[in-house]
Amino acid sequence: MATTEPVRNGTSRPSGDGQRLHGAGPESVLDPTLDESQRLRAVASLGDPVRRKLFELVRDAAGALSRDDCAEALALPKSTIRAHLDRLVQERLLLVEFRKIGNRTGPGSGRPTKLYTVARSEVSASVPPRHYDLAASLLAAGVQRSIDTGDGIEQSLAQVASEEGRRMGSEAGDIHQLLANTGYSPEPDGGGGTIMANCPFHRLSRDHTGVICALNGSLLTGALEGCAESGLALAPDAEISHCCARLVPATETGSQ
Repeated sequence: MATTEPVRNGTSRPSGDGQRLHGAGPESVLDPTLDESQRLRAVASLGDPVRRKLFELVRDAAGALSRDDCAEALALPKSTIRAHLDRLVQERLLLVEFRKIGNRTGPGSGRPTKLYTVARSEVSASVPPRHYDLAASLLAAGVQRSIDTGDGIEQSLAQVASEEGRRMGSEAGDIHQLLANTGYSPEPDGGGGTIMANCPFHRLSRDHTGVICALNGSLLTGALEGCAESGLALAPDAEISHCCARLVPATETGSQ
């Protein structure tokens, strides 16, 4: 059973670390700097009620906050606030900056103050890994492309997914690393290929099999191209417990 614990920002302040789909309006919230285990730790760190209130305070603030600001707002000792701030920074939920407060400058103006801002305004994790945010971004971008170009929705979705797959593949450089990072849980099949023990779009694929599996196929095909992986090719996987696709040696595709 998938479990998820989102923390969302009610403001419009951007987090600055999302990935934008090329040529598309929606912004993917799949964070390239956190793997699944790191997201799980970040979500777990927000299980503490004080730490969660502190995160929400910094997240919703109009500007950077100091430790004293946080202690005053939550009516807690500065030592307690410092420990929780350190943990949120450690989990990469908050960022630290040093800046002098007030109008005084130059010698005698005092030391810069340690200030905190939000690093990411939303974090979620699931077991097993799911990436419905990526699917949603691709679907929205595909619809927008269809509206803008007049092309059919099927063609537009395939084009958008393929382009994003190539971008992801070029950035990752290795198809197996990309699959692991995106939640496919790749495993060797013993014959030079790779099965995917998890579908990152599982719930959507159950209800909209044709659409999601076609989208997934275009994404993975593009990813292989982006990784410049000529030794592997995409093939259907009839094993319903896995993803709808698997990787096989390119020499086998003629017999698929």
